Amino acid sequence: MSESSPPRGPLRALVSAMRPTQWVKNLLIGVAPAAAGMATHADVIRHTAVAFVSFCALASAVYLVNDVADIEADRHHPTKRHRAIAAGQVPVPLALTSALVLASVAFILPAFLWQPEGLYLILGIYLANSLAYNLGLKRVVVIELGVVANGFFLRAYAGAAASHIFVSTWFLVVISFGALFLVVGKRSSELKMIGAGATRPVLKQYSADFLHSALTLSATSVVVSYCLWAFDTSATGLSSFRHHMVPIRLTVVPVVLAILFIMRSAEAGDGHSPEDLLLHNRVVQVLGLLWIGLIGLGIYG
Repeated sequence: MSESSPPRGPLRALVSAMRPTQWVKNLLIGVAPAAAGMATHADVIRHTAVAFVSFCALASAVYLVNDVADIEADRHHPTKRHRAIAAGQVPVPLALTSALVLASVAFILPAFLWQPEGLYLILGIYLANSLAYNLGLKRVVVIELGVVANGFFLRAYAGAAASHIFVSTWFLVVISFGALFLVVGKRSSELKMIGAGATRPVLKQYSADFLHSALTLSATSVVVSYCLWAFDTSATGLSSFRHHMVPIRLTVVPVVLAILFIMRSAEAGDGHSPEDLLLHNRVVQVLGLLWIGLIGLGIYG
């Protein structure tokens, strides 16, 4: 099966196995510093960059270990057989050695930060969370949704932990339900597009009605909690600059529109993952830029 895989040199194949396109998820690390109005501080930029690189390295290490563990199953899969490890383009010893090096880098880098204990804790939880998912929890209905969503939450919270930034309760609620919304949306579109169990065995245990209800529940929770964050001056930390609250409150518009668009995409069965939407969908990109502009005007304007 590896013969039909696209030809790649050793280095390119290894980089492919590290899945750099998935690193876009780690941009969540910058959300907490930006929302706190500290994204332009030199120390915060440095700390955020360290957290970003650490998460990229650790995530890639997990992907390598996962692909080694699933090598036989992937070789019999219509698309996953083209992955570098399954296709035999990256030897197993090289993959495991690379994973060890990447994980070491992920845990060494925070040592250069001031009081990195919080970031270390989050990296450790993320590693345990990812390994537990790959070793079995990905087959446990509902629980697997929470485990994947937890990965998004940990990324967002890592940005605050790296720079010791206070984050409001509503911010954490938004991130939690926002992550769950994206995961449920992905499962819903997968089920509609390729059918139960075609590429993900746990899909056999979901129904379209259940996922629709879960998507609606999580979307409602995101909208309500985001509105509470945006309209609560104590939560945003801008109580002494009330004129700055206008653009922040206006961010509710692109957030709601983006949620509706993602729901439509999930219901239509487009099968797009969150990183696909961010990288390739113009509507989501425009709404994201509008949100960034309004947040920037409200916090830094």
